[in-house]
Amino acid sequence: EVQVVDSGGGLVQHGGSLRLSCVVSGVTFENYAIGWFRQAPGKEREGISCISSRDGNTYYADSVKGRFTIASDNAKNTVYLQMNKLKPEDTAVYYCAVQEWYDGTEPREFEYDYWGQGTQVTVSS
Repeated sequence: EVQVVDSGGGLVQHGGSLRLSCVVSGVTFENYAIGWFRQAPGKEREGISCISSRDGNTYYADSVKGRFTIASDNAKNTVYLQMNKLKPEDTAVYYCAVQEWYDGTEPREFEYDYWGQGTQVTVSS
């Protein structure tokens, strides 16, 4: 059984940093991806980053490119999302998710099968 646990959210000031963690267990797929999504109040869920288990290739949405970094620690079965230069518009619930077969494209919600419970990130102005 695949389990996904995301954590690390909190309250931070404009320009500050946070690091989110995603611990994944029970994954046996050969070419999966770990993605990070976020959903702000009244908005659709947005795929912001993902990393391939096979080759470590990464993707970033334009909204976070240059500020966020995704990285994996295979020994700990953990994927991190380092978020720097945070802005009030980054305020959202952040979710980690697993895609069984990574096709190399941007993370789309309907392609991800296993989800964490979400962690709130609030950036004050």
